Parts: sequence; structure tokens; C-alpha cells
Amino acid sequence: MNADKRRQIFERLRAANPHPTTELEYTTPFELLIAVILSAQATDVSVNKATRKLYPIANTPASIFALGIDGLIPYIQTIGLYKTKAKNVIETCRLLVEQHGGQVPREREALQALPGVGRKTANVVLNTAFGVPAMAVDTHIFRVSNRTGIAPGKNVDIVEQKLMKFIPPEFLMDAHHWLILHGRYTCLARTPQCWNCVILDLCEFRKKHLHNES
Repeated sequence: MNADKRRQIFERLRAANPHPTTELEYTTPFELLIAVILSAQATDVSVNKATRKLYPIANTPASIFALGIDGLIPYIQTIGLYKTKAKNVIETCRLLVEQHGGQVPREREALQALPGVGRKTANVVLNTAFGVPAMAVDTHIFRVSNRTGIAPGKNVDIVEQKLMKFIPPEFLMDAHHWLILHGRYTCLARTPQCWNCVILDLCEFRKKHLHNES
């Protein structure tokens, strides 16, 4: 896919959704961090249901740490892998209090040193909370990047590198959200809704299908 086509794709995604953001509900970088840790292999909807109950009770590293694992579990037990996540969240809160003055660090290395925070989670926090151009490649972004031809790659690291290289700088801040939302609601895994796609004529997947049908 050439640079002009990529630019057209992101121009259309921007026109359709000028101010995209995460569907996780949060008001502070810390609330976002905890929500993203909880969202691993879970839906944003299930995480939001849990944090709507948790955050009015405890929404700082000190107050969630004070709950302890057993105190936190009742709020998050509807989310998959909740026992492991409870341990990670409590330990993350302890480290934030002891090492970072209760603040979420803005450096990737410091973020990824927190339990339950991998590169993808760090990228979400850097991008969404701190306005850093970063690309958190989840299953949706991986699929859309490969299927459309925007940035094909065999693993998430390759796709991330290509997206950061190929996406025009003016779109980098919001590209993460556009691609996730496109994968979540239009470019579905099993049955992509090509009939409802704003980039249909620019998509390599569509071209292959037309070629195969002819």
C-alpha cells in the first residue's frame, strides 16, 4: 500500500470521527492505568461496570492499596482473570505510592516495570493519558492493519513498528483509537462489514476478494 492511500484512509477515518478516544471510562491517568490493566482479555464494557463501582470507593493508588487483594476482588470478580489482576493492581498501587509519589509515571520503562503492564498497556496510557504518539497493537489493530494492507506483519511488534513508520505524523495521536474502533465495529474478525466501511475502495482485502470472485 502506498503512502497516498494510507493518507486517504486516515483522512476518512478522521472525517468520520474527528475526536476519537478510548471506550474505557476514566477521569485521571491512574484510573485509566487500572482500567487498562483490568481490560486484558476482557471487554471494555465489563471493565466499565466494575470501575463504576470501584472508583467512587477507591480511585487513588493509596486507597486501592488499602483495600488489599481480598477487598478489591468483590469489585472486579466479574472480569476474567480477576485473581491475577487483583494481585497486579494491588502491587502496582504499592509501587506507585512507594516509588512514584502516588503518580503514574510518564516514561515507558517505568510503566512497564509495574505488574500487569506490558508494552501495549504502556502505549495506551502514554497515548491516551499523556498525549504521546504511541501505538498499542491489540487484536483489532493487528487484524485491521493486516487485512487492509495498511501495515501487514506477522506479529504485534512488526505491526507496531510499521504503523509508527507509515502513518503520517498528523494522524499518529488518534490512529490507535480509529483502528481499534474500526476493528471493533466494522472490520469484524469473522464477518467484516464491508458494506458499512468508509475505506472500502482503499482496502487490500476487498481487492483480493474481487480478484478471487472474478
